[in-house]
Amino acid sequence: MKCNKFSLEQVFSIAFNAVQRRCISGIGPGVNVRTLSYPISGRSPKVVSAEDAVKLIKSGDHIYVMSAPSTPTDLLKALCNRVEAENLSKLKMSHIILSGEIPWLEEKFYDKVRSNCLFISANLREIVNKGKADYTPVLLSQTIRLYDEKIIPVDVALLTVSPPDQQGYCSLGVSVEMSSAAARNSNIIIAAVNPTMPRTFGDSAIHVSQIDAIVNVETPIFAIPENGPPPSPEEEKIGKLIAENLVEDGATLQMGIGSIPDSVLRQLKNHKDLGVHSEMISDGVMDLLEKNVITNNKKTVLPGKVVTSFSVASRKFYDLVDNNPLFVFASSAFTNSFEAIISNSKMTAINAAIEIDLSGQICADTIGDYFYSGFGGQLDFIHASNCTLDGKGKPIIALPSRTTKGESRIVPYLKQGAGVVTTRAQARYIVTENGIADIWGKTIRQRAYELIRIAHPNDREKLEKAAFQRFKCMPSKD
Repeated sequence: MKCNKFSLEQVFSIAFNAVQRRCISGIGPGVNVRTLSYPISGRSPKVVSAEDAVKLIKSGDHIYVMSAPSTPTDLLKALCNRVEAENLSKLKMSHIILSGEIPWLEEKFYDKVRSNCLFISANLREIVNKGKADYTPVLLSQTIRLYDEKIIPVDVALLTVSPPDQQGYCSLGVSVEMSSAAARNSNIIIAAVNPTMPRTFGDSAIHVSQIDAIVNVETPIFAIPENGPPPSPEEEKIGKLIAENLVEDGATLQMGIGSIPDSVLRQLKNHKDLGVHSEMISDGVMDLLEKNVITNNKKTVLPGKVVTSFSVASRKFYDLVDNNPLFVFASSAFTNSFEAIISNSKMTAINAAIEIDLSGQICADTIGDYFYSGFGGQLDFIHASNCTLDGKGKPIIALPSRTTKGESRIVPYLKQGAGVVTTRAQARYIVTENGIADIWGKTIRQRAYELIRIAHPNDREKLEKAAFQRFKCMPSKD
């Protein structure tokens, strides 16, 4: 089926606006929903210290904390100092990934400040699994609805923004995702104005008159090292297999942060006219942009643009996106919407997993009953990329065949308590360092055969016996 190219206006009309109408349905009159980009004549924020800004917060408040590299560290420190000094309690913090110092991880705050993680970052895992913080399983595409429909209320939004321009516009920079939705539904906005925050294009504008209190800060936003640890030999092989066999010229890519996505990107230097439409991006795209491999020319949705909702990257990358109209930072209600993803040409979604069972169930957010991360955008992209209008989408799950402890990641059964992120009906391409298994449309016997084929050689005999015990028949190619 041939796809027509859509203009920016058409795309936002068809996909983004449709999602927004659905998100805000049922909101009655009198609800305080801010239009962030609208300048309010005669209104300006108070410029105060972090200590004075957090005086706007009271016990029992629901607080949105801007996430990823934009975590407002100075505001969080000031808030926790006030919690101690004035004995504030029952503060409820909602967020995804947090970076930098998070003061309420200390035991003395356990009964006063409680996180609600919509995605669990490494620094929150311990207290989530201790029962001292909460985890809400949710698709990244749906996080916006949680705020627009007031499922998660927001009394105060703590943001990090760029300095205002001559017209008074700040930018949410590299962390739009659900931050735009949380802020527009907030009663009070406190913003750390940070000169290291890039100014980005898309759904990132917030006029200074919409902000209640501004705190000027110098703490740099979080950045990863330019040259991270090298991939393992297994990750390098996985990247090569995906790049050479599953990524076509003209493909639109979705991939996250990590060694495997970086390994894939490093091996795409001979490809042509690749595009990017992803919930997040990082340094891996820079080299391909410089080499004119990523041109976005063949994309159906926003041709010519790199589309994302947030970024966790190096300072070099932040400098690249600063004031650069090549990049569109949109709400994840748009980037992860089914309508937008299926409309992209040759949509190729590359995601990771913790383990996969022989029937094709994919676990990505838990290790047994230990909560590890979250749904993120995996299911949004895996499902939609298998339903693309051009019929050329490729949903890919990549994982080494064994853990660092030598345990097989391809298992007869998921561990007790493990959660399924991608169902056996949605899984298609599974890639380990030992090969590629296409399990979509395969019977249980056939998919067990394909998955055992790409397991570690030393695990295959044991998996065959386990498959017979579970399915009462031997795995078979036919």
